[in-house]
Amino acid sequence: MTDTATRPETPAVADPRLGEALKVALDGPYHPLRQKARDTLTAAEILRDPTLSVDEARAWTLAALQHLATKGYGNTGFALPGQAADPATVVTGFEALAHGDLSLVIKVGVQYGLWGGAIEGLGTDEQVSRWLPDILSARHLGCFAMTEMGHGSDVASIETTLTYDPETDEIVVDSPTPTATKTYIGNAAAHGTSAAVFGQLWVDGTCHGVHCVVVPFRTVVDGTGQDLPGCTSGDNGHKGGLLGIDNGTLRFDHVRVPRANLLSRYGGIGDDGSYSSPISSPGKRFFTMLGTLVRGRVCVGAGAAIAGRRALSIATRYALRRAQFPGPDGSGETLLLDYRWHQRRLLPGIAKAYAFGFANNDLIHLLARSRSEEVDDLFQRSLESRAAGLKAAQSRWANDIVQVCREACGGAGFMTENGLTLLRSDVDIFATFEGDNTVLMQLVARGLLTGYQETWTGLDRRETMTKTADLVARMVLERTAGRGTVDALVARARRVSNEASILDRGWQVLMFDERERHVLESLARRYQAAMRVEKAQRFAAVNELQDHLLTLARVHTDRLVLGSFVAGIEACEDPAAKRVLNTLCDLYVIDNLEGDRAWFIEHGFMTQARSKSLTKTLNRLCAELRPEALALVEGLGVPAEWLGSRMLED
Repeated sequence: MTDTATRPETPAVADPRLGEALKVALDGPYHPLRQKARDTLTAAEILRDPTLSVDEARAWTLAALQHLATKGYGNTGFALPGQAADPATVVTGFEALAHGDLSLVIKVGVQYGLWGGAIEGLGTDEQVSRWLPDILSARHLGCFAMTEMGHGSDVASIETTLTYDPETDEIVVDSPTPTATKTYIGNAAAHGTSAAVFGQLWVDGTCHGVHCVVVPFRTVVDGTGQDLPGCTSGDNGHKGGLLGIDNGTLRFDHVRVPRANLLSRYGGIGDDGSYSSPISSPGKRFFTMLGTLVRGRVCVGAGAAIAGRRALSIATRYALRRAQFPGPDGSGETLLLDYRWHQRRLLPGIAKAYAFGFANNDLIHLLARSRSEEVDDLFQRSLESRAAGLKAAQSRWANDIVQVCREACGGAGFMTENGLTLLRSDVDIFATFEGDNTVLMQLVARGLLTGYQETWTGLDRRETMTKTADLVARMVLERTAGRGTVDALVARARRVSNEASILDRGWQVLMFDERERHVLESLARRYQAAMRVEKAQRFAAVNELQDHLLTLARVHTDRLVLGSFVAGIEACEDPAAKRVLNTLCDLYVIDNLEGDRAWFIEHGFMTQARSKSLTKTLNRLCAELRPEALALVEGLGVPAEWLGSRMLED
């Protein structure tokens, strides 16, 4: 598309060293992995024509998956015979594909992360050896069949039954009700031939809770799929995005599979027909099984953040080309990014993209630790909580910032060929799959409260504050690289908080800490009171706390992200990049505080005068970063040729 009111990106000569240094800093310890993907993948491999029909998009996505498999893409990072698991490689590989077509990255996620991940995480060593190699080479296409018509977020209540028949030594898989139908299942409508089916395991009349069994449901004859006896697949049809994914439904009518198909790492049936598990508590066993799938949630959050980076890269580059209205000196028209509100639209989003990038680096590190060493239950629960909070925060932000970027590009942003409308429709579902965001944020907040009701009982206000501080320290994985720096900043800020500048990093971290602590303390008191009411009224009492729970999860996640940003700056070795990162961090913080200024004033943490200074400071920070705009988006690590935006072509 030709636009006569555009001109080349400015500054005319961008400092390539700054963009590269920012990229290296943002990649952190995973720069070699991420750069290898940039060097080996091509735009043709990961971008599809956005005008393809549903059938054409599905065919392209399958072909792209199979092509990547021939390059060994699926094998890297997964536990195979003779090869240890490397979660960092898996997550960064998922991120790399998220720079392209999101249908492809979800197709890869379904095949490797979900279908393969269920085998890897829940199967025995023998089962992993039996199935995983063909899955990772894309010879055995499959599904992850957990969600049902009647239950999505409430996995514990799914209705599919897995009943052991000792007479034939088989598992009978059944969908006893219409609401037990598996739905929205990727690979189910056309391409998959087997599924990891989750259901209630019954052995000798006793239900042992949710387990997973491998069920072949389709065979392919002359390129045409045919359902196996007792299996009925369906097609969810046209969706609001991700047209390349063949989402479908699955129903089972007393389908029999061998006992050996029950994934038995955490619970199985012995040769004598009895059930046994290394985890005696059904509740703990359920959460342990789901916890092994946390990598998928990490990937989805990271993929959403990459989508936000892509949108910001397109919109910012366009704003450095598109001119509108006469300039003040009469020499030409004014570039969009020279307008203050346009800066306010995009630059805080860029700052948040960097913040999430550093937070993801920390999360990947913790995920890798959980797979490479023995960790306790507290560590695992905290990892799951952090993954849930970041997934929710990043996917919410991605949906918001993609829309902002679309609007920032005007009519050009609405043209399919420019990449933003497809990105907007595809990233939409990230807010609800791998966990509905509202449910995930409540999980985060409840994780901070779990097990502490008795601790609060009978305490006075000072004791409650002490216990709350201890709770925050113990329930969150504080031992990240920058925690020592953060603690020192907070300690200093407490001594001079009234005099500190709003650009003082210690004061900024203190505000995030105090906000979380106050919200948690007040919620703890309210939750304690709610648990004292009569059981019949307890649901209503706890239900009244939902807004408070969501606020706690939000401010808790904000604080974690800021801590990771501080650690990322501390680790940066390039002086110019470090200077820019410090300004970006200021922008991230001030934008966050401005959005929550009413809370800080209402609770006495900020004067009205200081609150008013936030907007002026935010504008000034945007002006300071404006000359570095091109380097900032280069630092986000999205190769220009991968943006797939016609309006950016010369």
